[in-house]
Amino acid sequence: MNTTWDDLVSAALLGTERRTPPVPPRDGQDAAMALLDAAALHTVQRRAGLVPAAARARPEPAPEDPRPALPAAARRRLALLLADRSGGSGAGRRPGAPDLTELLPQWLATANQYGYQAPAALLPALLEAARARTDLRPAALTFGGSRARWLAGLNPQWKYALRAGPATAPGHAVAGTPEARQVWEEGLFAERVALLTAVRRSDPAAARELLAETWRTERAEDRLMFLDALREGLSPDDEPLLEQALADRSRNVRATAAELLAALPDSALARRMAERARTCVALERTGGAARIAVEAPHECDGDMRRDGVVAKPPPGRGERSWWLSQVVEAAPLAVWRERFAGRAAGEIVALPVADGWQPELHAAWSRAAVRQRDAEWARVLLGPPTAPPEGSSWRDPAKLLSALPPEERAEWVARFIGAHGLSEAFRLLGVCAVPWARPLGTALVDALDAARDAGGFPWSFSGVMGLAERCLDPAQADRLEELTALPDEQLAASGGAAGYWAEAFRRLVGTLRLRAVMAAELAG
Repeated sequence: MNTTWDDLVSAALLGTERRTPPVPPRDGQDAAMALLDAAALHTVQRRAGLVPAAARARPEPAPEDPRPALPAAARRRLALLLADRSGGSGAGRRPGAPDLTELLPQWLATANQYGYQAPAALLPALLEAARARTDLRPAALTFGGSRARWLAGLNPQWKYALRAGPATAPGHAVAGTPEARQVWEEGLFAERVALLTAVRRSDPAAARELLAETWRTERAEDRLMFLDALREGLSPDDEPLLEQALADRSRNVRATAAELLAALPDSALARRMAERARTCVALERTGGAARIAVEAPHECDGDMRRDGVVAKPPPGRGERSWWLSQVVEAAPLAVWRERFAGRAAGEIVALPVADGWQPELHAAWSRAAVRQRDAEWARVLLGPPTAPPEGSSWRDPAKLLSALPPEERAEWVARFIGAHGLSEAFRLLGVCAVPWARPLGTALVDALDAARDAGGFPWSFSGVMGLAERCLDPAQADRLEELTALPDEQLAASGGAAGYWAEAFRRLVGTLRLRAVMAAELAG
């Protein structure tokens, strides 16, 4: 009988007890061993009979990278950061040692600021790290440059790099080049979004023209993402395209177009919303005292829906209050000075609001301040940092802070931490510029010291401690090091908490000092 490889595989899968092997065993040999011997023999025969495949063409040489090379110390540091990538869970790391995986994003950002090229030998590890962590990809691929894209083309596991952001393909940023035209007409969706974003940054008019050419033939979900790319550098020149999008078949496209138009105070949509807002909110006098009167819309007509007002409210929300909030949020904030007899934002917000409409009105003004990046209104609606954080359910301090200048933002959060501690500070710290300004860093260290003295445990503030490792100015390390040394009697009185704090502070100090060393290495 002529035994085939498939016969052997079938017998192995079913087992020799259920199927007799196609090759009879020799004397003294069991069926399983006979099957294995036959498989070994067939393996040799199969390999010997393979016909050599045709040689593949050599890949084109990697493109030159004209950027300067890393300083030697920085190159060694990058190798260590990439080697530690697999140990991100903390396994095998000594207590108090910095988590190198969390320092890699900051290292890449700094290296890109200097404009260094990635060492060729470390490109595979860099691409592998970015494959595992999507948050690393923009910075890693900018650092890797054209050579990273070349290498990614040779390994299917790194194909994400071929569809990544514009920094990896600087030649594509010029809208009129044949390469850019080919990407726009034939590229994958992610490549087209990357191209539009890159062109938008360098030539907004060219990006608009690029999008207008194919707008009617794009899928609804693609039109939505392309519109989102217009947020950066939004200007009155974008209004005609956005007005056209208000009539789109997709509700999400219409809503995004309306949101962008509302961010242009002089747009036709903003003027229409301003007129609607005037009919809903007015100044009235009762017994000589001024207050704000509100008359919410009684219907959501077709014109309102075209301008982005969603007719159906979310569960638990009344229709009229839902329509009012959308109209007020989309109206230019400048309209209220005129509506309230020339009053400034602080005076308007201080006015009493009739019939319990204050939370709804102030919440809509807050969203308008964030959308329109109006620091005056954001400052007023935010209120003093010493006010109780639970005082107003409608207020979202983190979003309002984003509309303030970075220095003022840090000062406000520093005073908030000084007044209320760290329990409500995590989201606020997340919107502050990095590294944190000195007043904010000092307030944070003081609050951590106070939390330790109050008998708390450091893991109660793990989120804040993690942010501090990445965002605190390394100059604070000396102050923190003082907190790691405690007298024996204080360690005994704390019931063990002080020891945990000392370890947490040592780790924080170690991370800050390492960040300072990394910065010096990159500076050369």
